[in-house]
Amino acid sequence: MQIGMVGLGRMGGNMARRLMRDKHEVVVFDRSPDSVRSLEKENAIGASDYQDFVKKLTKPRAIWLMVPAGQATEEAVESLHQILEPDDVVIDGGNSFYKDDVRRSESLSKDGIHYLDVGTSGGVWGLQRGYCLMIGGDGVAVERLQPIFESLAPGVGDIAPTRGRENKPGTAEKGYLHCGPSGAGHFVKMIHNGIEYGLMQAYAEGFDILRGASFDVLPEHYRYHFDAADIAELWRRGSVIGSWLLDLTAMALLEDPELHRFSGFVEDSGEGRWTVQAAIEEAVSAEVLTTALFTRFRSRKEHTFAEKVLSAMRNKFGGHVENFAGA
Repeated sequence: MQIGMVGLGRMGGNMARRLMRDKHEVVVFDRSPDSVRSLEKENAIGASDYQDFVKKLTKPRAIWLMVPAGQATEEAVESLHQILEPDDVVIDGGNSFYKDDVRRSESLSKDGIHYLDVGTSGGVWGLQRGYCLMIGGDGVAVERLQPIFESLAPGVGDIAPTRGRENKPGTAEKGYLHCGPSGAGHFVKMIHNGIEYGLMQAYAEGFDILRGASFDVLPEHYRYHFDAADIAELWRRGSVIGSWLLDLTAMALLEDPELHRFSGFVEDSGEGRWTVQAAIEEAVSAEVLTTALFTRFRSRKEHTFAEKVLSAMRNKFGGHVENFAGA
């Protein structure tokens, strides 16, 4: 199948590679000509601007955007809106606010253009592991793009279905799911990221307490000198709290036990704020997720080892680099 990919950064470039590896034809465009040339060397079809990009796509076109949420996405959608035709599909795979998806979908649909919002999780490891896809939009467009979702998603792999799901139809066990109408995909991804904040904070605080067990403030006979890398490795094996985030934490602690290369300045990318906002609108209690978000705010003024653990995890799963200028 043919698809266009706009935005060839940490995730977009690897998504294009994963699609090409599965024999899809990928037309690529990025504001950086070097990024386009790099993918052309790997058999992608490069484009110089939006007009050239759209001309190289066969009707009905499918275009996947992997650009930063906010103004960059608005500009990309509007640029494409002016030159696309009825039955074309625009997919926003970034981390947009779900209410913006509803607005964009309504605008594009007036001209017969489909719009899908796809929450995409997988970070810099997606090329090898696949991408978990949370899809919102109309079912006709979703059905048409099944081959693309199949190729990007992890697939069933060696993970057994949840007990009792053996006869339940659907695609969730393959790593992608049509979650509902416009905005539903990014709403689910928003909550996913809010939960991610809470899980990361729990790990970070736990390792901070382990580290503090050796502090002089404690009576000598209650001090312990733990090897955090070993404990992380231990917990990965048969523990109730095992997870991919713990895998990444174990990797980071083994490479740098004191996490010297991290300051503890922890960014938030928006979804955590939107999750808390949704909780307020729904009058749903979300103490852990809210506290995890506020802790990131505090980390920009004073830093603890817990924040270094958070930074290390973000670097491992998403390639995020600390904003040292703000630290």
